[in-house]
Amino acid sequence: MNLFTDFESRIKDILETLESVREKRSELDFGRVNVEPPRDPSHGDVATNAAMVLAKPLGMNPRALAELIVEKLKQDPEVTDVSVAGPGFINVRLSVSYWQKLLSGMARAGVDYGRSAVGGGRKVNVEYVSANPTGPMHVGHCRGAVVGDALANLLAFSGYEVTKEYYINDAGSQIDVLARSAFLRYRQALGEEIGEIPPGLYPGDYLVPVGEALADEFGTSLRLMPEDKWMPLVKDRTIDAMMAMIREDLAALNVNHDVFFSERTLHANGAAAIRTAINDLTFKGHVYKGTLPPPKGQLPEDWEDREQTLFRSTEVGDDIDRPLIKSDGSYTYFAADVAYFKDKFDRGFDEMIYVLGADHGGYVKRLEALARAVSGGSSKLTVLLCQLVKLFRDGEPVKMSKRSGDFVTLRDVVDEVGRDPVRFMMIYRKNSEPLDFDFAKVTEQSKDNPVFYVQYAHARCRSVFRQAADAFPDLNLESVDLASAVLGQITDPTELQLVAKLAEYPRVIEAAALAQEPHRIAFYLYDLAAAFHAHWNKGKENPELRFVNDKNRELSTARLGLVHAVASVLKSGLSITGTSAPEEMR
Repeated sequence: MNLFTDFESRIKDILETLESVREKRSELDFGRVNVEPPRDPSHGDVATNAAMVLAKPLGMNPRALAELIVEKLKQDPEVTDVSVAGPGFINVRLSVSYWQKLLSGMARAGVDYGRSAVGGGRKVNVEYVSANPTGPMHVGHCRGAVVGDALANLLAFSGYEVTKEYYINDAGSQIDVLARSAFLRYRQALGEEIGEIPPGLYPGDYLVPVGEALADEFGTSLRLMPEDKWMPLVKDRTIDAMMAMIREDLAALNVNHDVFFSERTLHANGAAAIRTAINDLTFKGHVYKGTLPPPKGQLPEDWEDREQTLFRSTEVGDDIDRPLIKSDGSYTYFAADVAYFKDKFDRGFDEMIYVLGADHGGYVKRLEALARAVSGGSSKLTVLLCQLVKLFRDGEPVKMSKRSGDFVTLRDVVDEVGRDPVRFMMIYRKNSEPLDFDFAKVTEQSKDNPVFYVQYAHARCRSVFRQAADAFPDLNLESVDLASAVLGQITDPTELQLVAKLAEYPRVIEAAALAQEPHRIAFYLYDLAAAFHAHWNKGKENPELRFVNDKNRELSTARLGLVHAVASVLKSGLSITGTSAPEEMR
């Protein structure tokens, strides 16, 4: 049960009984009526703005309308107190029996508590990481990988049909550079002295095994071929090797995609997919022949002072029109973006989410314009930009990786601190905000380390069940109906505060999914862990509040129901973040 939607429904039912509302029902927007936690918990358990948002269209004073609603709420047996605050906000306090009923539902639902249907089965494509297959993934890719993966998990938990996708940028000049870099390592594997890596090639040691594999497969034969002969062979082998390394790095981070889409497929068969996509835009009136004025600042690579084929993107929300075909007949990089989006649209996605690095800010408007043009406005495109990650060790910047040549790799970070700290901390800030990641802080066992604090709360929950098994050896915890046990037993105010925090979870899930902000889950988990640890500490001071009391079997069983609900929500939320929920921690 969702506490807030339950009382939102009750408020709307009350409004429907008011004569003044029935007379103007067609003019009222009930969608603006909200039920939420009050800013100050001392004011009540839930608050509603119903009178504030409906008074004006009804021609009433907000407080007068609020008083009418209050009189009806007082008749609800699960409401113990209700009052009007300020200009017309209504604060409601709920009965202990209502909280018990809510907790019973949480215990029964287990890890499915909070699961939502807000997505309505809409098909969503979440594309994330999509790093060029030119080397190992760096820590910037790491943040995008976690944000995209956690968002996809969140959307799936919220009722969306989600596809996790990786776009392989395996076409273009950077792939030629990669192949030449691998060929240099191939020559090295054959025993040649290659000296210092020339400028413009990739210098990292990660290409050494690729060169060795080429030497094992081809011997000296590649060395005897002209570039146009060895280039496609080396490209294929090197891209395969890079993608194998990338998949391995992602697996270490617990990131698994459903689809790996190759850009090269768009260029296959004479770039048939790109040509078809441009023809589709042309048919819809979005393509013309023309010239572009020189942009301010540094000229982009695809700008030409000649007539070329342009996307009329300014008519669908972009700043400038975008070139699709250059004057020499070759396709621009953006032309491949057009074909790729059309492919997604043809696959039936209602929404496409792109998780990109902060340096892709200039792509946002052109991609949004592209979505409007291709789909006619029927599909939504959202771009989430992930700001930079700065690495520190005890406050000092971390030096570059020898393996990569010029950056810190994702695998360096995961191997040093573990998957869980990386996953949790990468979404412990909103993706649009810079993130400082300190190797020392994310591994310390303290309240200041969020991932430890949350995981420790789950481990403590599980320890309560072990304590109960020791206190009541004959109690079969597998067969106990914890959902029924809590009824009539969970009454202490501090326990009910914990239930109230649990009651926020479904609301947090839906809000985070609709806003596409998975960091909200991490924040909530930390707050829930803090509430649980605080109650645990009160049990140390007051034995009557301890979860397991060997002299009161019935109350202990009820409190196990509360602990089960806390553990389930922690496990559910940690699963969304892609982080494990340990049974014990030492």
